[in-house]
Amino acid sequence: MVNLNSRSANKLSIVSTLIDSLLAFRRGRPKSGLLLLGAAALSSRVPGIGTAVSLALRIARRLR
Repeated sequence: MVNLNSRSANKLSIVSTLIDSLLAFRRGRPKSGLLLLGAAALSSRVPGIGTAVSLALRIARRLR
């Protein structure tokens, strides 16, 4: 059984934000990619910011 503590959850959040960033670049959305890349870099200091930025971008795209 795998234990999920706050440190591993934060690493998982950073990795998922980096993957979202790469996908944004591949889909031709460089601004979103850069924003997500910056959020991934900040995630080590501010836990959850990557997830928040990713959700905000998805909501903004839906509202357009």
